[in-house]
Amino acid sequence: MLTKSFDITTQFSGVDFEKYASKAEDFAKEFSSRANKKGQFLNWVDLPKKQLERVNKIYELAENLKKQTGSEKLSVMGIGGSKHTVEHMLSINGLNVLQDKIEFYSDVDSASFERFLYRLGNDVTASNYMIASKSGSTFETKDGFLRILNLLTEAYKNQGLSDEEAKKSANKHFIAVTDANAEKSELRRTSNENGWLGDLYIHDDVGGRFSAFDDHALFALAFAGMKKEDMCEMLSAAQEMSELALTPDIASNFALKEGIFWADAKLKGIAASVHQYMGSIFENTVYWHAQMQNESVKDTLKQVAKVPDAMHHSAEAHFNPANKLVFALTVPVDKGECKENAQAYIEALVKSYEVTGAAFVEKIETRGMGLTPAAAGAMTMLRAYATVYQEIVEKIMTDTDLPEVLDSVLQPHVEFYKKNLKGGVVVPGRVSK
Repeated sequence: MLTKSFDITTQFSGVDFEKYASKAEDFAKEFSSRANKKGQFLNWVDLPKKQLERVNKIYELAENLKKQTGSEKLSVMGIGGSKHTVEHMLSINGLNVLQDKIEFYSDVDSASFERFLYRLGNDVTASNYMIASKSGSTFETKDGFLRILNLLTEAYKNQGLSDEEAKKSANKHFIAVTDANAEKSELRRTSNENGWLGDLYIHDDVGGRFSAFDDHALFALAFAGMKKEDMCEMLSAAQEMSELALTPDIASNFALKEGIFWADAKLKGIAASVHQYMGSIFENTVYWHAQMQNESVKDTLKQVAKVPDAMHHSAEAHFNPANKLVFALTVPVDKGECKENAQAYIEALVKSYEVTGAAFVEKIETRGMGLTPAAAGAMTMLRAYATVYQEIVEKIMTDTDLPEVLDSVLQPHVEFYKKNLKGGVVVPGRVSK
């Protein structure tokens, strides 16, 4: 059981952790030897601690952006980790439930763009825009940004402003989250040249799916109304979880235990697995966790889904004896009027899973419409560690040489499709006649 400060309890069945105990020190040592080292893409290990020093600055920027435009809405323009981490963090913290504070746009087609504008009341001046891209040249993000910039400029010109005045007013609506180095980031150069507000960063060696505590997520939380003390509690719990996750004691290191759980299944030849999240608190966690699975574990045999929605139509496959699976279930601790039925439902699922295969159940404390800040921070950090530990455990247990940089933090195959977008195939902001 995790310490009470994390507000998480986890129970495992069907896995013999003792057979991994003699290697636990090797697992933790391997992770520790790479953490925060340049080029290892593990700088997220101490990111919560670093971000605690930036909380006041992030809140100041959020308030200043609202003041300079008069808009209380923020539209997040980014893809992958620049979007899914923000969606996840808002949802688990019980924020933006009405979707009245934060909007998202990450598409490239006309119908989606029209829907986005419709949600803004067809008034682009009614929102501010956070443009998130490490390189600053991501096509999908740049395309949406340029379209909004043009519409904003035209809107202010229609109010009687000159071209120069309209452009200045339009640029007041933007804030960039990108590389700090203007030589590396086209978006940073755009921000500097056009006088965008402040500096938000995507830190070096922090991959998108591991960036839930980076500036884009924290800025959105602050903009959506998260209390500053709650953000500090969330970051402190995440850092505490990070430090615990580097210890070799399997009994208390639940990040390592979860990594062993998934690795154990693979080592036993069980290719498919299921991680279910119960309730709308985790609706957006599903997208983020699926991204983590696809980009880090690099297979498509893990189902990450929200229940009850996915339960009935998945059950036929899950409980077919011909299909060998392992299961995980993450549930909120229910304290309201539904708690008896919710608990009975959970117990029924757990009984079914445990009969079918190895399983673990993760119960997370709630507050209002979200998790407690401590639980939100700890669970998010736990997911990142468990994902990387799965690779380390599998390789060490099979005496496979570990690569110079862990496979779970890289994503080289993305370039396969990106190269086909180059050479003028796509032109950001192009308007079709």
